[in-house]
Amino acid sequence: MPRPQKSRRICCYPDYWSFAPDQDMANDTVTMSLDEFETIRLIDYSGKTQEQCAGEMNVARTTVTAIYDSARKKLAQALVEGRRIVISGGNYTLDNTVSEEIARKGSTIMRIAVTYENGQIFQHFGRTEQFKLYDVADGKIISEQVVGTMGAGHGALAGFLKNAGADVLICGGIGGGAQMAMREAGITLYGGNSGSADEAVKAFLAQTLVQNSNPTCDHHHDHGEGHSCGDHGCGKQD
Repeated sequence: MPRPQKSRRICCYPDYWSFAPDQDMANDTVTMSLDEFETIRLIDYSGKTQEQCAGEMNVARTTVTAIYDSARKKLAQALVEGRRIVISGGNYTLDNTVSEEIARKGSTIMRIAVTYENGQIFQHFGRTEQFKLYDVADGKIISEQVVGTMGAGHGALAGFLKNAGADVLICGGIGGGAQMAMREAGITLYGGNSGSADEAVKAFLAQTLVQNSNPTCDHHHDHGEGHSCGDHGCGKQD
C-alpha cells in the first residue's frame, strides 16, 4: 500500500486564478494546482532555488522538482497551444497566518467573519485590517471577537479566514480573485453588504441577508500596493 502523499505548504491563495489568450479564444483548459503555482511563484517569480523552495513548502527537493516540472509543462502547453490556465485544487496546506489570540472552535460551531471598522461592514475586502468573528451555536451567537489581519491582503486574507476557521464571510465589495479564493477555501460568501456588522449577522441568522451574486469591488485597482501576501515574507521578491 503506497504511503499517503505529504501535503505541500503554500504561503497564501493567489490573487489571480485564471489566464486566457486574447478574446478568450482558448482551445482547451489546463488546470494548475495550487502547489504547482507555488513552485512557479517561489522559483521563477521570487528567484528561490529549488532547495529553498523545498524548505518553504516543507517537502523534499525531489518532490519540488517533480511539481515544478509539471507546472512548467502546463505553462508551455498554455502558451504554445493557446490554452486557458485555471488554478485550482492540489495537495496543500496553508501557511498559518492566524494570531494565537483567535480561539479555536468546535466542529458544531459556525464561525461568521465580517469585514469590520468602527462597528460597520468595511467596504473594501482587500484593505481589511480587522474582522469581527461571531461564533454561533443552535442559531444563537455565543461569542464575538475582533481580530487584526496583520497586514494581509487579497489571497492572504482568504487564507487567514480559512486558518481562523471561518465558515461564512459577510463583506462589502470584493474582487473576483478573492471570490475565487473564498470558494477554494470553502467559505460561503455574502458580499455587497453595508451598514452595521451586528445587524448583518442578525439578518444572516434570520435568513434575510441577501447573497449578492456579483459583489465586485469598484476599487479593485487600488488594492494591490503593498498587500501581496502581507508582511510575513511571501509574495516579495528577494
